[in-house]
Amino acid sequence: MTSNTGAPVVVGVDGSEIALHAVRAAAREAAYRHRPLRVVHAFIWPLMGVPLGPAPGAPADGGLRNQAERHLADAVAEAGKVAPEVPVTAEVVDGSASSMLLAEARDAALVVLGNRGLGGFAGLLLGSVAVQVSAHADGPVLVVRGESRADGPVVVGVDGSELSQEAVRFAFEEAAWRGTELVAVHAWLYPTPVGPGDILPLVYDLDAFRDEEERVLAEAVAGWSERYPEVPVRRRLVRGSPGRALVEESRTAQVVVVGARGRGALGGLLLGSVSHAVLHHAHCPLAIVRKLRTVEGT
Repeated sequence: MTSNTGAPVVVGVDGSEIALHAVRAAAREAAYRHRPLRVVHAFIWPLMGVPLGPAPGAPADGGLRNQAERHLADAVAEAGKVAPEVPVTAEVVDGSASSMLLAEARDAALVVLGNRGLGGFAGLLLGSVAVQVSAHADGPVLVVRGESRADGPVVVGVDGSELSQEAVRFAFEEAAWRGTELVAVHAWLYPTPVGPGDILPLVYDLDAFRDEEERVLAEAVAGWSERYPEVPVRRRLVRGSPGRALVEESRTAQVVVVGARGRGALGGLLLGSVSHAVLHHAHCPLAIVRKLRTVEGT
């Protein structure tokens, strides 16, 4: 692949300090992937019918449109400090944050967001933006919480589902780019249903089911270990809450990767207790993989 070409890494900014954390993380991701960086600001004010230019008698550089341009300039400058070799483009895009980012995701290798912000990104993890973007984006979304760690493993949640396999693929790529180990975590409480209407036994052999869960975990990483032999892999089978296990692993991780939905304990990830635990309590950036759609240059 030609350096700095193909689908960009897209980062949403709003002028907050947390958005600048996201910019720095996005710049590093673009450098890892040899891709350009695209910085975007959701400019909802035209839809509100409010004046966009400076008020009468105010300085010529005042007004909402000029403020948005300054947010972009600050973000571009910050990205240049982290990864000066990465080409950067920036644009103020009219519309709401969620609709703009979902549109950007169609042609992006990765979308990066801060976990909270101002304006259209305010209360990101508690409002509709994170849910809509993470659940519907045509590609992975990285939610950044503060400054990213420069050491530690990449952690991935495994449950054997199709999206879990996409998450494993993404996690192996991240670990290879970062030059670190991969920790694959499979947490289980009870036997996992394999499909709709599956009836679980009231009595079961605990050792047999533990062996089955170990098999699910081993098979999930086996093929990717062959493809990425340079990535050390550590498997962790945990009997307990998957959310709690992933949050605990996040304390020393560079990034945690999960599928947007799964089966069993990880089912309904974005709407259930696992998403609440990981999104709200993780100690590092969280990558949510809905699907890794093939785009130009991927």
